[in-house]
Amino acid sequence: MLRRVSLPIIAALSLLVPVTSQLYAQSPLPIASAEDRAMARSILKDLIEINTTDTQRGNVTAATEAMQKRLLDAGFASQDMQLLGPDPRKQNLVVRIRAAGTPTAKPVLFLCHVDVVEALRSDWTTDPFELVEKDGYFYGRGSEDMKDGDAVMVATFLRLHREGYKPKRDLILALTADEEGGKFNGAQWLLNQHRNLVDAAFVINLDAGGVQLERGRPVVAAVEATEKVYSDFQITAVNRGGHSSLPRPDNAIYELTTALNKLAAFTFPFELNEVTRAYFKKLADQESPPVAANIRAILASPPDKSAIERLSAEPSFNANLRTTCVATRLNAGVANNALPQTAQAIVNCRIFPGHSPEEIRQGLTEVFGDSQLTVKYVSDAGVVSDTAPDRKPISPPAPIPEVFDPLSRLVKAIWPGIPVTAVMENGASDSIYFAQAGIPCYGFSAIAMERNDDRAHGRDERIPVDSYWKSLDFFYSFAKELGDR
Repeated sequence: MLRRVSLPIIAALSLLVPVTSQLYAQSPLPIASAEDRAMARSILKDLIEINTTDTQRGNVTAATEAMQKRLLDAGFASQDMQLLGPDPRKQNLVVRIRAAGTPTAKPVLFLCHVDVVEALRSDWTTDPFELVEKDGYFYGRGSEDMKDGDAVMVATFLRLHREGYKPKRDLILALTADEEGGKFNGAQWLLNQHRNLVDAAFVINLDAGGVQLERGRPVVAAVEATEKVYSDFQITAVNRGGHSSLPRPDNAIYELTTALNKLAAFTFPFELNEVTRAYFKKLADQESPPVAANIRAILASPPDKSAIERLSAEPSFNANLRTTCVATRLNAGVANNALPQTAQAIVNCRIFPGHSPEEIRQGLTEVFGDSQLTVKYVSDAGVVSDTAPDRKPISPPAPIPEVFDPLSRLVKAIWPGIPVTAVMENGASDSIYFAQAGIPCYGFSAIAMERNDDRAHGRDERIPVDSYWKSLDFFYSFAKELGDR
């Protein structure tokens, strides 16, 4: 059982970075050369232009093999990398930079998934599986989630190898499959089947955290300390159907859409935990006066209800304040001239820590208030069941100095004047598998993004080019500092 972390420890994480006026360009941080940037861009291009969706067109192995070839061509020893997995199209790549001599500590694992969600060309203004650079952004499926992190870490390992870097402890990079869904989650499979390859003192997960921008101004560097629980539910309405020339208001589509409208109008209760409370407390010192006033009002006892409503209007704030559920897929009917006999929807929920998927399944049933509907749980592998599991959330790991001392110094050098704080990941990530295995996991991407421009999983996904270069500089220095400890 994972140890619970008290508020004082989480709050201490929030105080790690003092205010400074030092400019990034004037800092002693090593900046990637033009050649290193060109290499990192080339790697990002290769990854984005390989379709790694969980579809017939997608193939994770094509991407991991391409990265393996780059590493082998650069002189990495074949025994220092393994390409393995339970499915030929879902092979994971594990790469190791070995310590000089006897390691002084357990390894550091950098965790990155290679798969992406589906994207249709007809939905985008650019080809989603082509890297497009325009207006200061890199566009492409996975540019934010999370082939940017994959590319940065492969580029970092290549640069360290070229320079002959020998750490005091092993550095491991895992590029994995099926984080976004599918039957062959690579992180879970590696832990269960080949733990020796990924066993580490701690994990740095590039699929979480990062620097939040407000109109171009950095306001906070957020490090994932816990995350919501991901759950899918299948909502089904069944009706006798009939001829479309004799419409009836009780057809399956009507029943289903009525239920979904109830869900759209429903708001889960406001909640804070030790991580989100510390996050908002630190954020209040960085926000504009109106937003800061609302934040302080929700932290009061009792919290101000009107302030909760005002903050909830901003999606990124709302997701930190409660469980959220939203319909993401619809399917109904068999013919244009027949009333539907069956209508189904998938409702995706991101569950606030402390609540189980089964509790939320039962809650959805109450919200719908229709005994003719069924609400079933859908597993990551697509298996539908009448009840949902009691999946436990991540308990926040303590902010160990060997991670947060260098992280804080680098944040100070690149984004001066902003605090580092713990954050609850509003999505879900593979951190949960390592946390359940007793390995501390810290999520930080080092990508700076506008709070209201998160396009992961959406149309025209993009990241600022400048953010990509800063992430490249951050992880080169971060990897070396972690390896030297």
